[in-house]
Amino acid sequence: MPKVLWNSLLVTPAVLGAALLSTSAIAADVNSTTDSAEALLNDVTASELTVAPEAAPVAEVAPVEAPAQVAQVVTEPVAAPAPAASTASLEEINQYSREVRSNSMSQVTSVSQLSDVQPTDWAFQALQSLVERYGCIAGYPDGTYRGNRAMTRYEFAAGMNACLDRVNELIAAGLADAVTREDLATLQRLQEEFAAELATLRGRVDALEARTAELEANQFSTTTVLRGRTIFAVSDIFGGENLGVDDANNAVFQSRVRLNFDTSFTGEDRLRARLQAGNFEGFNNVPSSAFIGGPSSVTTQTEYSFQTNTPSYEVRISRLEYYFPLGENVTVYLGARGESISDIVTSVSPFDDPEQGSLSYFGYNPIYDIGAQGIGAGATIDFTDNIQLGFGYLTDDGNDPDEKEGLFNGDYTAFGQLTLTPGDLTVALTYANSYLTADSAGTGGSTVLNAYGVSANFSLNDTIQIGGWISYIDSSIFTGATGEGEGWTYAGTLGFADLGREGSLLGFIVGVPPRQAFLETFGPGGTVTQEDAALHVEGFYRYPLTDNISITPGVIWLMDPGNENDNDDIVIGVVRTSFSF
Repeated sequence: MPKVLWNSLLVTPAVLGAALLSTSAIAADVNSTTDSAEALLNDVTASELTVAPEAAPVAEVAPVEAPAQVAQVVTEPVAAPAPAASTASLEEINQYSREVRSNSMSQVTSVSQLSDVQPTDWAFQALQSLVERYGCIAGYPDGTYRGNRAMTRYEFAAGMNACLDRVNELIAAGLADAVTREDLATLQRLQEEFAAELATLRGRVDALEARTAELEANQFSTTTVLRGRTIFAVSDIFGGENLGVDDANNAVFQSRVRLNFDTSFTGEDRLRARLQAGNFEGFNNVPSSAFIGGPSSVTTQTEYSFQTNTPSYEVRISRLEYYFPLGENVTVYLGARGESISDIVTSVSPFDDPEQGSLSYFGYNPIYDIGAQGIGAGATIDFTDNIQLGFGYLTDDGNDPDEKEGLFNGDYTAFGQLTLTPGDLTVALTYANSYLTADSAGTGGSTVLNAYGVSANFSLNDTIQIGGWISYIDSSIFTGATGEGEGWTYAGTLGFADLGREGSLLGFIVGVPPRQAFLETFGPGGTVTQEDAALHVEGFYRYPLTDNISITPGVIWLMDPGNENDNDDIVIGVVRTSFSF
């Protein structure tokens, strides 16, 4: 036993020496591993974390688990596995370094990596500070810089460019002391971050300036806008056998062009000169009403809303008018040619548009076409947003200086209308007084008309509208075969907007066209006339093919045409194509 103890004591120095030697090797290996990790982390920090001051400092990502690895290695009783343990430690540290590199990239807030610049980004805050000090952005209505929302990089670059220009102005004006070195450094850094966007904006501005210069060099006018409307209409008429209508007509393709030259001098006024040409010819053998007091659109009953009275494409100035505001609530209208009542006051009907509305003239109250019209003046007064008063005076002989002609001695129409719009309901009360010579009235004597009308339209919702009108016209013939007469017209309308496609309109009209219900002439050979009542039924569907092209098929069914019960019904089929530009 003592011998064994003695031998153990002799071996102990050798064992201790071996243990110390292996511990030194392990420590050296661990120190080498630690140095490699620190060098790698320093390289990551120097090359990437300096891009963003907000990223975690190097001290926060230092390798802290190396001692734990050393402790585990030291506990191994044999020195031989030490290199393997050191290799494992290095792999773990390298993996941790890669994770730090990945995390540092996700934390970088460099605006060059972002699609939008957020209010929390340093670049946004830097620009906001520059704006507050130099006032370089004042593009908002209240003159403030709204730093509470994200901006696209191009919006940001535009704002930064404004600040650059402002700083350059201060320096050029000898006020360089007003610009601090810190601000210049910030601007330089922002320029580097947004170099691509600034170059793109400058290219766009150059292209825009070149395009603007080209437009200015080739523009028609600085104050006038050209707006055009073209209509192609294919139609045919059927029925009316006892009148010979079917045999006397064929399918036709007719068209019309309108060019409106709209000029504004103040932005609130408008001078319109319209050139118009078309090749419309009316259908043959269609009876007219004996109604007193209107143009062919009132008496023919089958005339289109877009029809012209200029066949063979004779180009004419069909409209020449000017309107302008007088104060805040008054608008004045001056018509030199083609002015009508419905150009001054509203007709209420949603179908009152020759290009986009009804196919016939019966798409609105015929009271707006009664009497002499074309030249004159009018005005509207808006008492409130819901109450408007309109009035005017029109004549068709205002340009003729001959006897019993001119502004006040020839045919004329004076009118007034009160329009009420309580909510979704619009109601118009219309009165017109008209004087017509014997030739114009077709009665053999000068005639005075007094017309009273009510028109209404109600929007049930964004899609459905229901409306209608009724008018009463009394007539007095006071020269030649004197006499008296009464006339009526009334109808109901129904419209469905955006049915099938946005911008579409399905419309229906059912009513009685203007009819002379009673006419009595006095004196020798006096007569009494009482017309029957025709019935007008119309349906159409406007479908927009594009924003500028629409097609409108429709049918007009006229029962007892000419207000005669003995006349056979007439049916007209129409396909209207409208082009606007």
